[in-house]
Amino acid sequence: MALGYVSPGGDYNRDSDYLTTRITRDGRDGYPVEAGRYRLIVARACPWANRAIIVRRLLGLEPVLSMGICGPTHDERSWTFTETYDDGRDPVLGIERLQEAYLARDPTYDKGITVPAIVEIASGKVITSDFPQITLDLSTEWRDHHREGAPQLYPESKRDEIDAVMQFVYREVNNGVYRVGFAGTQTSYESAYRRLFEALDRLSDRLRRQRYLVGDTLTEADVRLFTTLARFDAVYHGHFKCNQHKLSELDVLWGYARDLFQTPGFGDTIDFDHIKRHYYCVQDDINPTGIVPCGPDLANWLTPHHREELGGRPFGDGTPPGPPVGEEVVPNRHTPLAA
Repeated sequence: MALGYVSPGGDYNRDSDYLTTRITRDGRDGYPVEAGRYRLIVARACPWANRAIIVRRLLGLEPVLSMGICGPTHDERSWTFTETYDDGRDPVLGIERLQEAYLARDPTYDKGITVPAIVEIASGKVITSDFPQITLDLSTEWRDHHREGAPQLYPESKRDEIDAVMQFVYREVNNGVYRVGFAGTQTSYESAYRRLFEALDRLSDRLRRQRYLVGDTLTEADVRLFTTLARFDAVYHGHFKCNQHKLSELDVLWGYARDLFQTPGFGDTIDFDHIKRHYYCVQDDINPTGIVPCGPDLANWLTPHHREELGGRPFGDGTPPGPPVGEEVVPNRHTPLAA
């Protein structure tokens, strides 16, 4: 959900006013980590929510933190559950719109209704929508509930480097594609366009000789870059006019993205049908006809990437997650893993 505004000069600026209450081990904000107390609400279409889906999968938090899935489209009011549950309501919270959980928290709430959001089941209130902090807290504050063999996505010894890389990835790539896509003037567009592809070149240089962004194992930084790369050819290249190159034409990043896609917990969370319908249908200021493109061909996501030749161990001393639980399997629509 692209919440933000275009300045008088034509530059896109993201609205980052989220609910920042934290769910922590010691409950210092009033909400302690407890199995079964909260529900993670996501949309498969959204790259920010996709991060939380992946991290929850990798850490094995499914038994203690349930997940509700919104449909791919929404109106000016809110994300809804119309396409994902038979009666159009989240089966645990009983709501039709995520907006209801935000208004339960604050009846005067007038900011963005965003995913991911963590809702307290008993009260029906959104506790946090702070997407950058949610995934870090899943790694740190929820550690007592991690599965055996869960990877260390945010190890203390590497946090300074991980934080620096994530800041660059967010500023230049995650948000960079939106600066290009929502630019209000030709000058702003061209500036954002150059900045994005310069950043992709820098990341290619970093990944040319190492398998992952920080060392030889997966970290939170890889999760954050992956969700943008997974949407690049399907959406950002055409819809956002990020068309200097397709991802599939960038040798290093394309190999890196395929490596992650084929890693359990990454590609099995991607729903290309939801992704395309969200961007092309909801953002009618960019695509007023609402036509959703048929392409690109997705079979190439499963081609050999040869990144294993760089060494590294995806999960470090841990193990891969098991398969997705039944109700969270991505339906067989336009996903190559289901072909």
